[in-house]
Parts: sequence; C-alpha cells; structure tokens
Amino acid sequence: MSQFFRDSVAVSPEIVHKKAVGTVIFKFTADINGNIKKVIIYYADDYVLTTPLIEALKKSNHKWVIPNHEKTHDFVIPFTVYFNLPSTDSKAVTDGLYQFFTERKPILSTNQIPMDDATLLPTIVVRYDLP
Repeated sequence: MSQFFRDSVAVSPEIVHKKAVGTVIFKFTADINGNIKKVIIYYADDYVLTTPLIEALKKSNHKWVIPNHEKTHDFVIPFTVYFNLPSTDSKAVTDGLYQFFTERKPILSTNQIPMDDATLLPTIVVRYDLP
C-alpha cells in the first residue's frame, strides 16, 4: 500500500513553488466493498498539502480490506511530505522553506475526535524534487 501511494501522489506545482513540507493525518471510512465513503482531516501542516493526498486516496477505492461481519471500517493514515535536498546549498531553498513555515496555516482539531474502531496505517513518505 505504501508503494501505491508513493506512485499515486502527484505533487502539485503549488507545493513545489512554496517548498511545502509537513505532516497530514486523515481518517477515512471504507465500506464492505473497499470504497472510501468519508475523509476527515485530523491534522495538516497546511491545506496545500492535503489536495494531492486526497486525490491519491480516491484512487485507492476497492483496495481496503474490511474485516468480516463489518459493514464499514475506519482507517487513520499519516503522510509526511518533504523535498529532496538539492545537491548544492542554496539560500533560495532555505529562504523558501522559512517563508512556507512562517505563512502556513495548519488545520487543527479544536475538540476531541472519537476514533471508534480504526486501524492505524503506516506513515506514507512522499518526497519530491525542487526545480
């Protein structure tokens, strides 16, 4: 499954331009056929990181194994997104990363979120190259 997401996430030009890095945690519900029914953002370092991850998640319909005698099942999946370090030390990269961190707007939960019967999936690491 990790390889599926590494292959399916299309990092947007906006992420590359902003030199966006961070963590996103989703909870999603799958039905008995493995179709994704609902996606909840538990945490995201910035909204810009969520869009390509949700699109990749949508491509994973019919791939979720639901335990017997359940009509739905919840999964929690964390993503970590960051760029590959360029071969040369660049002040522009450092400045861009600093600017992203000072301007980011995290998506946070302000109240408790019941987990019910959820399966925590392994963290998916998404790396991208800077131009």
